[in-house]
Formats: sequence, structure tokens, C-alpha cells
Amino acid sequence: MPRLTALILCLLCAVLVAGCGGDDDSGDETAATPAPTEEAAPAGCESAEEPAPKGAGNLKKPKGQLDPSKTYVATVSTNCGDFEITLDAKRAPKTGGSFKALADQGFFDDTTFHRIVSGFVIQGGDPKGDGTGGPGYSVVEAPPQDLVYEKGVVAMAKTGAEAAGTSGSQFFVVTAEDAGLPPDYALLGKVTSGQDVVDKIGVAETDPATEKPLEPVVISSVKVSES
Repeated sequence: MPRLTALILCLLCAVLVAGCGGDDDSGDETAATPAPTEEAAPAGCESAEEPAPKGAGNLKKPKGQLDPSKTYVATVSTNCGDFEITLDAKRAPKTGGSFKALADQGFFDDTTFHRIVSGFVIQGGDPKGDGTGGPGYSVVEAPPQDLVYEKGVVAMAKTGAEAAGTSGSQFFVVTAEDAGLPPDYALLGKVTSGQDVVDKIGVAETDPATEKPLEPVVISSVKVSES
């Protein structure tokens, strides 16, 4: 059963951004969403079939962390193009380590951006594709208190009942100039290439009731390189 959390923001915010972390039955993990805008234009992505749900995650929590002396870049390949996320190895070594471990196992392959809110965020990383899935474990790493969720920042979603910095597999990319979120969502990194692809995904036409894109936005793979 989906878990919904509402974080009320200072302006016109009152909806949710779903993104799961811990056990599969713990519900939607979310970040607040501004009030709906007018219908967005089609994203202009290549046609793709909706991947079949992968079911419940039951993975062991990884113990590895990112090495702050190295640079890690995650290439997210989609039917809308590729974009790169430079993981923040210094400020989020545990969160990044978990994300890399999942990517190295192909966890994100053939999943979707299941929730898109124009002018706010795009969100993916759910193996079930409905906002309720996760890897079967949670990682907790408090985000920097001065973190601003500005355009291009990538963070992890959580339920309102979970501690700040809790994450599983679902991540979101901020498309707003400033999402206005409190520092509750674990930092992953920032888009450093392909922001035009993120922007394209961010205006995909969606179902107003579910905020799911009408045409699938498919993640074919996530590959993390290090140097």
C-alpha cells in the first residue's frame, strides 16, 4: 500500500514526491511538491515500453562508502538521453556508496522515472515503478544543514516518519531553481552534464492524479565510474 507524506512548504506547496528507501512494505517516501501548474508539453523522448515491475527488494545493506579522494560520476541512460550525476563523495559517502552498490548490481536498469512534477523534481529508482519499492534496506546519513535543493541537486526520498537523511533506492533530481525543501533529504550529488535531458524529462505530460508520465520515461542503465 503506498505511503504518502505531506511536507507543507512556505508558498504553494502541499503535495508529494514519492521515493522509497527501506523495506518494501513501508510505503511512499516523499518530498513536498508545489501546487499543480498547467499541462506540460510532451517530453519528446523516444518511444519505450513500460518495464515490468521487479518486485520486492531483499538486498543486504552495503558496507562500502565512497572514497572522498576520488571522483565518482553516475551516467543515467534513458530513452530521453543521458545525463551525469557527480556523486558528493565528501559530504555524502554513505549515501553515495549505497547508490553505487545498487548501480553496480544493475538495480536501476529497466526502471522508470515514475513521478514527474513540472518545475519541481523528477523521481526514479523504484524497482516496482509505483512509488512503493526499494532495495529492502535503509541508509541514514544526515544531509548538510546548509543544503539548498536547487536546480540540478540530486537527493534521496524518504517517508515523513523516517529520520532526516534516510534513503533506500529512490532518488530525485531538482528541476526548480529552488525547491524550498528543508534539509531532510539525503544528498547524493549534482547533475554536471546533460541538464538539458533532465529538463526534457521534467516537462513530460503526466497523469494529474498520479503525476506519472503518460509515456514511459525509462532508465535503461545507471553506470558509476570512478577516477
